[in-house]
Amino acid sequence: MARKFEGGKLVIASHNPGKVREIGELLAPFGADVISAGDLGLPEPVEDGLTFIANAEIKARAAAMASGFPALADDSGLAVHGLNGEPGIYSARWAGPHKDFDLAMKKVQQELENIDDKSAHFACALTLCWPDGHTESFEGQVLGHMVWPPRGDKGFGYDPTFVADGMDITFAEMQPEAKHAISHRAKAFEKLVKACFGPTP
Repeated sequence: MARKFEGGKLVIASHNPGKVREIGELLAPFGADVISAGDLGLPEPVEDGLTFIANAEIKARAAAMASGFPALADDSGLAVHGLNGEPGIYSARWAGPHKDFDLAMKKVQQELENIDDKSAHFACALTLCWPDGHTESFEGQVLGHMVWPPRGDKGFGYDPTFVADGMDITFAEMQPEAKHAISHRAKAFEKLVKACFGPTP
């Protein structure tokens, strides 16, 4: 039986404003008083896990221990099938120290130039960690393919170059509510909410 979040402060273990905003919107109905690790001035831990879940656990545990509040971390990324799953857990690192995702998207495009398989998926691992070290982790995926040039300005990260299966527009061209309905993060959230937050009030 998963442990339930009982309301109150919840630290989002991220320094990425786009991610914090998206998670805050998804958690709005559950009485969570969301604050980001960036707002609290918490350092970013070294993410040396070999899977999305391992890295999410590292971030959630670091934020929960440092803040004394439950913390939620997301580790997500783009796995391009023609590139053997890269950038994968290194998705943010492909954007360089300045988190330049235009650079990262160009890099994916260059690597894919002579490869026919443009299929890809986004994966998201979510870990909720309490200050006593207890964790609950969940994972979601959305399948799709890569497009070039980038289209749309609503998403973040690799969204302008990813089209989900069954769609003809990129994640960055979709309204936020439409993306929330089908995204990898939404699928992981569905599992997290069911297990740890109970029914929507």
